[in-house]
Amino acid sequence: MSKRPLTLRQRESRAGLAYLSPTLIVVLVVVVLPILWTIMLAFQRIRLINLRRAGVFGEYTLSNIELVLTSPGFWSSLWTTVVYTVGSTVGSIAIGLVAALALRGRFRGRTLVRASVLLPYVAPVVSVTFVWTILLSPQFGLANNWGARFLGWDRPIAFLSQREYAFDLSFFGLFSWHLEIPLALLTVIAFESWRYFPFAFLFLLARLQAVPQDLEEAARVDGAAPTQIFRHILLPQLSAVIALLCVLRFIMTFNKFDDVYLLTGGGAGTEVVSVRVYEFLTARFDVGAAAAQALVLATGLIVLLAIYLRFLAPRVEGEE
Repeated sequence: MSKRPLTLRQRESRAGLAYLSPTLIVVLVVVVLPILWTIMLAFQRIRLINLRRAGVFGEYTLSNIELVLTSPGFWSSLWTTVVYTVGSTVGSIAIGLVAALALRGRFRGRTLVRASVLLPYVAPVVSVTFVWTILLSPQFGLANNWGARFLGWDRPIAFLSQREYAFDLSFFGLFSWHLEIPLALLTVIAFESWRYFPFAFLFLLARLQAVPQDLEEAARVDGAAPTQIFRHILLPQLSAVIALLCVLRFIMTFNKFDDVYLLTGGGAGTEVVSVRVYEFLTARFDVGAAAAQALVLATGLIVLLAIYLRFLAPRVEGEE
């Protein structure tokens, strides 16, 4: 009995599956299986010494989740992560917006300047953190040298190892406040904002190039100030891109490990959750607790992303 010949639609479907199968296999091996493995480890009491005995049919328990949520320093590190993420996200987008507005016009050497702006983003993280560590060193750093010469600092400041910096702020001798700022955390936020502002710069500059020049010219003819042009013409055009950048940068920064670890090692009030996951693995050799902490981190990101998709994304699409 002869088989019925395949229709054109069936042949196209099989060809599509054949083309997609390599990508599906790569995604399955690189993404899906590690996620499933992490979830499995998060609900088993697995340490490095008995990692080989971990399996699908092991003893599942919630003790890892309880250990993570009740461990000393978890909630403070989570708050530090939120502050670090929000500050770095806002800082990088703000600097990227200023750079995009400054470099959108035509001038001699524009291509070279735009290319140089990308240097912090494309440079190896080890090299840029080393440069910042040298510049901010309290012994021979350029920042403390200039501070002593031009700003009158009476003692060097350890930007990366000092948890808090206290100073008195007064106005004409009438009011005085004693302020303490988280110095190391603010320094790490400044580094993160500087390193990743080119990412926002590329998105914002591309959108600014697509804004019709007629709108700005008409506003100038009507006597609008540059701030009014930015507020009423450019900013509405950039709102969708800024919202997307906020989501992308929040997710990327919330999981950030290498920048913080290379700068401060997680000390001086800069211990974020990703550093705690690393410490659970290297110091305690507790694979299950590290996987549980990573799972808690991912759950928080999923909740925030769901809130964005439910409430903010439809508004952005409607504005477009």
